[in-house]
Parts: sequence; C-alpha cells; structure tokens
Amino acid sequence: MTKEALFDQIRGGLIVSCQALASEPLYGSEYMAKMAVAAAEGGAAGIRANTPEDIKAIRAAVDLPVIGLYKAEYPDSEVYITPTMKEVDALMEVRPDMIAMDATDRVRPAGMTLEEFFPLVRAKYPDMLFMADCSSFEDAARAQELGFDVAGTTMRGYTAATKGIAIPDYDMLHEMTMKLSIPVIAEGGVWEREQLQRVYQEGILSAVIGTAITRPRDITRRFVEAIRGEEKA
Repeated sequence: MTKEALFDQIRGGLIVSCQALASEPLYGSEYMAKMAVAAAEGGAAGIRANTPEDIKAIRAAVDLPVIGLYKAEYPDSEVYITPTMKEVDALMEVRPDMIAMDATDRVRPAGMTLEEFFPLVRAKYPDMLFMADCSSFEDAARAQELGFDVAGTTMRGYTAATKGIAIPDYDMLHEMTMKLSIPVIAEGGVWEREQLQRVYQEGILSAVIGTAITRPRDITRRFVEAIRGEEKA
C-alpha cells in the first residue's frame, strides 16, 4: 500500500490498538485477531498491533491497514517500542503497512540515540513507512527532520519528563498540527466520545484508541473505581 493510499484509508477514521501483554488475560494472537475483527465490524479504519505473531494473525483476519510495533525490554534503556534493529527486522518479516517506534530523546539500547538509529533503519528499509511515537513537540519536530512519515502523541505522559501531564494533551496536538508538515496521529488518553471529537478539532490525520476498547480488565477496573469513588463521597 502506498503512503497516499494508507493515509486516505485512515484519514478521519479510528485506529484500534489491539495489544495484550503476557501478564494480561487476553494475551495471545488468536484473541488479538478476534479483537481486530470486532474493531473492523465496528467501523475501524485501521489496527495498531504488537509483535510479528499478532500482526500475522490480524492480517489474516481483517482487511485493514496495520501499524506494527514490537515491544521489547532491554536492561540498559527505557525505550521499549521497537527499540533496536532486531525488532525492526522481525517486523519486516510480516511487513505491516507502517512501523511505529519510540521517537523520544531517551537513549536506546547499546547507547544509541534516535539520531544514530533511525537513519540506519531508513537506509535498510527505504520503502517502509514509519510512525514516530513522541512525548513532546520537540520529539515530533526531530522525527520530522529525521524523515519519519507520521508523528504520534503515543508517549505523552509515559516518560519521566512528561509523567503526570493530562492526556490527551490538546495544546501539544495543536502545536504539532500547526507547525509540522508531516501528518499527526492522536494517541493516548482517549476514553470518551467527546475527547475523540475534541482531538479531531486539531486537524489530525487519525486517532488511535487502545485500552478503552480492547482491554476489558482495565475498563472494568475503571468502572469499579468509579463506584468506590461514589462510596467515598
């Protein structure tokens, strides 16, 4: 799928993140594929998925573009979303429509910076589209300069420097869409319909929702906490 065709398909739509870690009850490619089917039947424009195994299963189940990533933890880095070339190579075996990776200023495994790492990735896979998972406008501006195709707000609130910031961060989205030339995808913190409508007021390409749709344990916990909150009032 060309960049133009992909952007046309996800523009103005909802991308559903179908992910589950090994510690979660719905962990497993078969479950994520079913989640993707449910999302497609609900009108999703695309899927965001973790690991080559899940991506392969999802692509066999639905005919939607897939933004792929590969979460992996390394002892010498806080970066875990597609942190090294090993994960990029593994994703390229199943070739998602776009690959997402951490684009923060944090040092990657083996002491590499994004400025050192991404040019190597781009040179090796010049025809692949890449999404920058950012925590700040500065991250997004750097990602654009490095040649990423899309900037997302994925890491806002999830780094030491941004922890505690309310998300969705509409001010950050506004600055990104006003100052960047590459498209922007809103991701993170969207739980309510009104929030989704609000992020779209900023001229974004698309929006990603994950936990609020595909993580029933977290959804249940949120409602239970609401009951407890009422009881304390």
